[in-house]
Amino acid sequence: MNAFTPGGRIDENRPFKPVKVAVLTISDTRDEESDTSGHVLAERVKGAGHELAAKGIVRDDVEEIRRQVLAWVDQGVEAIVTTGGTGITGRDVTPEAVRPLFDKEIDGFSVIFHLVSYQSVGLSTLQSRALAGIVKGCFVFCLPGSNGAVKDGWDKVISAQLDSRHGPCNMVELMPRLMEA
Repeated sequence: MNAFTPGGRIDENRPFKPVKVAVLTISDTRDEESDTSGHVLAERVKGAGHELAAKGIVRDDVEEIRRQVLAWVDQGVEAIVTTGGTGITGRDVTPEAVRPLFDKEIDGFSVIFHLVSYQSVGLSTLQSRALAGIVKGCFVFCLPGSNGAVKDGWDKVISAQLDSRHGPCNMVELMPRLMEA
């Protein structure tokens, strides 16, 4: 074990609680057929035993992104994972669209995502503005648009936190308390 080996583990004696997860691809160029990163995420969500509550594609447009995220939150989706629009080019607006919706930002997500991304792509991880937060009791994770980034983000970060069996703690056990005053 080294500094980059994560702690925690899955306790098979704890019950698994499926989470309602939506996948949102943010792109001006992808459609349902060419949306490989969205398909990768959707398959991983279902493969983990969660409910794929919705899947969609919107343009790199602040208002379109906000509308879709808020619509799914209002429909009772418990977690949203976005892919795309987190880069540093002019059209990359996912952080600008989503961050103002956050009731709380999950600062550690970006740190841990960059840690695992660095192991895959090295310093190129600096070009990502991956982020996560909570919108009206719904977890929102924003990943880059590459297949490698969504695999790293889901496999090495998000999946464990959305698994109710993961210890010492996980985000699923916090869901009932997210809207506390």
